[in-house]
Amino acid sequence: DGSNDDLIRTLAARGNLGRIYGSAICASAELDEKLNAKELDDNQREKLDSSIKKLLNELAENQNSRMWFSNNETLKLWNNSIDTSDKDSAAEGITEIAPIDLRYLEYDLSIEIPSLCYGYDSVFGPHDASAFIRREEEKLVSIGQDEGEKKAKLERRADQQRNAIGRFLSQAAISQELGKAMQENWTHLEHIMKEFNEQISKLTWQEVAEKSREVPWIDRLNPKKGTFVAFLPDEEGEPGSSVTLHANKSVHQNAQRYFQEARTLKDKSKGAEKALMDTENSKSRQEKKRAKDVAAGRVKGIQRSKKFWFEKYRWAILEGGHILVGGRDARGNDTIVRKHLNSNDIYVHADLHGAPSCSLKLKDGFIPLTGITNLPEGVVSLQIAQNLGEGIEDARGLNEKILAQAAQIAVCWSRAWGSGGAAATAFHVRPSQVSKQTESGESLGRGSFVVRGKRTWHRDLPLELGMGIGVINGVPLPICGTIETISDMFEKWIKISPGREKKESIANKISKASGLTQDDVLASLPPGGCTIEDYGIMKKT
Repeated sequence: DGSNDDLIRTLAARGNLGRIYGSAICASAELDEKLNAKELDDNQREKLDSSIKKLLNELAENQNSRMWFSNNETLKLWNNSIDTSDKDSAAEGITEIAPIDLRYLEYDLSIEIPSLCYGYDSVFGPHDASAFIRREEEKLVSIGQDEGEKKAKLERRADQQRNAIGRFLSQAAISQELGKAMQENWTHLEHIMKEFNEQISKLTWQEVAEKSREVPWIDRLNPKKGTFVAFLPDEEGEPGSSVTLHANKSVHQNAQRYFQEARTLKDKSKGAEKALMDTENSKSRQEKKRAKDVAAGRVKGIQRSKKFWFEKYRWAILEGGHILVGGRDARGNDTIVRKHLNSNDIYVHADLHGAPSCSLKLKDGFIPLTGITNLPEGVVSLQIAQNLGEGIEDARGLNEKILAQAAQIAVCWSRAWGSGGAAATAFHVRPSQVSKQTESGESLGRGSFVVRGKRTWHRDLPLELGMGIGVINGVPLPICGTIETISDMFEKWIKISPGREKKESIANKISKASGLTQDDVLASLPPGGCTIEDYGIMKKT
C-alpha cells in the first residue's frame, strides 16, 4: 500500500524478489507489470498473493532447473552437440538460468537441467563451483576509475556547465524583455489588474476563474499564490506574450520582479562560468599529470574498497607464477593453515620461533596477460589463475628451485630479517604433517602448530628480495619475489635488503617514484628496516 511505484518495481525492490522472480509472479498472476502497486483491487491482490506462495513452494520443492536460449537455432545446436566445442558454441545463446519455470519467458526455448551449477558451468566453463565463486569475487574488487572514466566524467561535467550557462543567459534575456514589455504596456496591465482586483473583492477566486474564461487577456489563476497570468498585446493588438502578475502588487513591482529574476539568472551564469573554468583546469592538470607519469614510468595508483584474497596475508610470486602466502600475525597463521593449505600444497616455515606459516600453492598464482596497451615501460600485466601445475598432483613435484625460492621468502618474512645476519634456514613439509594438537592431545594456542615427521631443509638462504611493478586483473600492485624471479619478470625493479631505514620511509619513496599507493607498498615490505638498490624504478626520466 505504501509504494508509489509500478508492480514490478515494488516486487523487485520492496518485496526483495528481484526483477526475474518479480516478472515470474506477474506472469503467473496474469497482471501487467506496469500496474500501479497501490491501485490493485482485492481480486488482483488475491491473485498476486497466490502467485507469490506458488513461487515459494516451487522453489522449495523443485528438484530440477531450466535454461533458456535466445532462439531455436542455438537450442537445436545445444541438443545436437556431441562434444565440448559444440556445447561451448551453443552456450553463447543461453539467456537465462533459473531453478523454476519462468512463465514470462518462452517455454519452447528452454530445456530442463539437473541443477543451477550445471547451467552456470555451461555458461562460464566447467571449472567447478569454487572457481566460479572466485571469479565472481574478483569482479567485486573495486579498482576505482581509470583515466578514461575520469576524463569522460570531466568532459560530461563541462558539457553540463556549458549548457547551464546558455540556459541561464537565455532565460535571463527573456525575463529582461518581459520586464521591459510590462513597462511599455503599463496602462494595459494597470487596467487588467484594476478590473481583476475589483472582481476578487466581490467574488471568490473560483468564481473569478470561471468568469475569466470569457476574457481573452487573462489566463490561469493560482489562488494559493495569489497570482494570475495576463497577456501583453502584440503588434496587431492581439494577446501575445504572457506574464505572471501578483494581484496584491503594483505593475511596477511585478515588472521589477522580472528584472530581479534576470539579474539572478545572470549571476548564476557567472557562477557556472567559474565552475566551467575550474573543470577545464582540472582536466588540463589531469592530462599533464598523466603525461608526466607515463614519461616517468609511473602507474596510476587507485583506492579500492575491496582487495584480492591474498592481500590479507604476506604474498609473493615464485617461478612459474605460483603464489606463496604467509600469515601476518597469529590469526593469519591459523587462517593460512585452515583455509589456504590444501592437501596438494606445501607448508613452508623459517626455522625461527614466531615465523609466518606459509603455503606454497600448487594451482593458484598468476599468468601473463597479453594484449594490454598503454602500460608504462617495465610494468607487467598479470591475471589471477587457478590452473597452474598441470600434470603435477602434489606441490612436492614442483621444481626444486621453486621450493627453494619459497623457503627464501619465508625467512625474509621472519624476524631473521632484522637480526643482523645475512642468511637463515627454513624447511618445508606436507600439509598432513602440520597439526594443531600435541602428542598428548593438548591444543596449541593461536598461530602455533606441531610439525611431525621428516622435514626438507633449506640452509644458507640469503636475506634479500626483489620488487617489481605489476598490474594484476587491472589493479596496479607491487610484486615481490626472489631477486632471480623478479629480475627475470621485470625490466625495472628494486632490490630490497635489511637496513636501518624505516620501511615507512622506504614505502614513501617507492610510492612517489612508481605511482603505487603507499599502503600497498608498505604491506609488501619485509618486517623491519630496509635498504634498497634501484634497477630502474626510482630513476627519474
